[in-house]
Amino acid sequence: MERAQKRASTAGADGSATRPEASGTALELLVHGVGGTTPEKMLDDPRTVRITGDDTAAVFRRAQDADAESTPDDHQGRPVPEAYVWCNLTSGNGTRALWLLLLPFMVVNLAHWMRPTARGRKRTVRLYGLLVRLAGLTLTVLLVAAVCEVALDLAAWQCAGTRACAERHTWLGFLSPTVSDGGWWSRPGRRLALAALVPAALTWLLWYLSQRTWSAYESQQPMPRTPEPDEETGRTALGRPGFWYGRRLVARLRAAHTAAGLLTVAAAVGTSAARFDHRSGGPALLDALGRFLEAALVAAAVGVVWVVCRRGRSEHRLDRDLDAHLVRRLPLTALVLLGLAAVYAGWERPGWESAGRLPGDATFGGIALVQGLLVIALGAVADVLYRAHPDPRAAMRGLGGPAVAMLACALGGVMSGGVSQRVADWLDGTGMNIPGPPVLLTWQASVIPPLLVVLLVLCGWLAWRTRLLRRSELAAVERDYPDQPKDPSRTRRIARARAAATLTDRGPLLVAVTSTTTLLLGAGALVGAMTTDKAPAEAAQRTHAFVEGAAETAQALGSWLIGFGFILFVTWGRRAYKDASARRTIGILWDVGTFWPRAAHPFAPPCYAERAVPDLTWRMETWTRTTGGRLVLSGHSQGSVLAAAAAWQLTPSVRKRVGLLTYGSPLERLYGRWFPAHFGPAALSALHHDVDCWRNLHRPTDPIGGPVGLPGDCGPEVDREALKDPLAYGRTDAHPLPAPVLGHSDYQADPVFAEERERLLARLRPGLPAQRPQDDSGRSSA
Repeated sequence: MERAQKRASTAGADGSATRPEASGTALELLVHGVGGTTPEKMLDDPRTVRITGDDTAAVFRRAQDADAESTPDDHQGRPVPEAYVWCNLTSGNGTRALWLLLLPFMVVNLAHWMRPTARGRKRTVRLYGLLVRLAGLTLTVLLVAAVCEVALDLAAWQCAGTRACAERHTWLGFLSPTVSDGGWWSRPGRRLALAALVPAALTWLLWYLSQRTWSAYESQQPMPRTPEPDEETGRTALGRPGFWYGRRLVARLRAAHTAAGLLTVAAAVGTSAARFDHRSGGPALLDALGRFLEAALVAAAVGVVWVVCRRGRSEHRLDRDLDAHLVRRLPLTALVLLGLAAVYAGWERPGWESAGRLPGDATFGGIALVQGLLVIALGAVADVLYRAHPDPRAAMRGLGGPAVAMLACALGGVMSGGVSQRVADWLDGTGMNIPGPPVLLTWQASVIPPLLVVLLVLCGWLAWRTRLLRRSELAAVERDYPDQPKDPSRTRRIARARAAATLTDRGPLLVAVTSTTTLLLGAGALVGAMTTDKAPAEAAQRTHAFVEGAAETAQALGSWLIGFGFILFVTWGRRAYKDASARRTIGILWDVGTFWPRAAHPFAPPCYAERAVPDLTWRMETWTRTTGGRLVLSGHSQGSVLAAAAAWQLTPSVRKRVGLLTYGSPLERLYGRWFPAHFGPAALSALHHDVDCWRNLHRPTDPIGGPVGLPGDCGPEVDREALKDPLAYGRTDAHPLPAPVLGHSDYQADPVFAEERERLLARLRPGLPAQRPQDDSGRSSA
């Protein structure tokens, strides 16, 4: 391994680097897509060696090419292929299954990057980021509050305080006043203080995962560089020096969210005792201590919100500073307050008994109200940004971020309600001995059936539209294969694949309907719970028979669905922990969802691009600096997004020596529409202008990749006309067996791929004029 790395950078006999312009050696850097692969498959050779990197991400070459720079005569007229393998960043050991718990955090983090394009509106952009960060903070509080509901309210307060429930669960016996005969731990405050260890441990786990994943994935610093005089980074933020290094912001947010979680636990423990002490005739000292504790918790909460609001990302420079005092002292202060709350609650209070529920309705109702207001405000800000610079390609007219933020809040609510419902059913069974979870959670579960009905209607409409489109594609398939004997079943199969691929373009409609319906139903559930303080079935009693029956059905079905979803979630996580193939499926989800840095939530799964983009940038910069040569950067699917991000990070002088080949690329179809501020037409046009040449391949059957579709004169020279898929309609001499419909995979099987690759590589060979390739109409590209 060390010899291979040494040979890969060997200088010439005179001590200077061997230059490809003189030797004919060029470099082709391959970047795979979602799901990952092996270097042997990428390089089509069973013997490969690692040139640089580690077990997480590395660059590989064929064994015969390991010393290509020191033996240029052996590589005359052909490029040296290298494979950058990054799949271990997203799919590894079984602990990755824990990332499923972080799904709402990942989704709200995506909302931060979905803002519309903005020019000259820095304050509005900052307000957008601030609102998303606050929404992320509410998700942390919601998750910790849900665990407090389970551990403190359902287990320690309700079940341990009820004789029948405590006798049914003997492990709670020492907490029960009746079963333990008034044991020391049976006092309500001491039960709550002991149960607080569970949500406190969860908060520590979230902090630990964030800290550990940062060290493992995102601590690699980008290459430091001085901007060149002609460098322009205004087209997209992805080219800024500090974009892929968010250490300072992540550390600040991690401290704030950790403190928020601990303060939530402290409030659940301390305020319960304070309410008892505030009654008339209570001990004056405990009453004063309770009010002091409440004031300290409010002050600390204000400090947490201030930290979240005060500062966003530093992208214009590589920010290596760390707010060490804040990062250490804020969680420590919250931990001290939690300890004080536990001591205060554990004080002896004669006459204090647990009855009913802890006041969880007010807590969950307040969180739901704040989340709804934040989403509405975020929608208003996004609309202002979109109207300032309308982009017809932007998903949902620039409202994709607010819609996704709403879905993140809904996911958090469903997960919280699911855990509470299932634990309540497990503790109480069918005995009806304890009141159960807060009424609001029951209302939220009851709105799931109406939401599913709306989604089923929408899916039915999409299926009908797809069927109509398939019929229209039948004629197009026959035109694409004019000289072949027609087979109706074969034609229908190809047309069906083409029609199904267009469903990706219906994604904005699906997200818009889901998020809007969720917002309206969530508002109705909040109003119903706050006004009636009863579960839906109980609140609908003595109303019209249809209304009463609908309420009972929705409540029962919603409880069943949320339980089924919770069991499915746990089962999937358990299977992913044991099954490598299931972990790979989860890894594919993270390939798409964790491309972006953690800008809104520090507990989101780690951003693999903060390791992959600097890796690619360092490799291309050092290779061109050492050899003075050119290279082709070849990316498939998500690999094309990494390739574009790495190209933006290069200095303009190096970027001009790079040829870009993308295939099955979601750069415009997904990223350009959902993330217009960073992958909009202006950014892609600038990339095309800055690199030496860019060619893009796509198929009509590909549900992910598509044309780049640059406006003006840029489009034809970037996009090749859609490739035929399948390669042959029927059996031919070249394809004696039926050719498969490839869709998103195996672009290398098409002869056009080799043709376009050869055209790009020909530009790297010495002695040939560096001219733009002709577009598909024969016009010379500018």
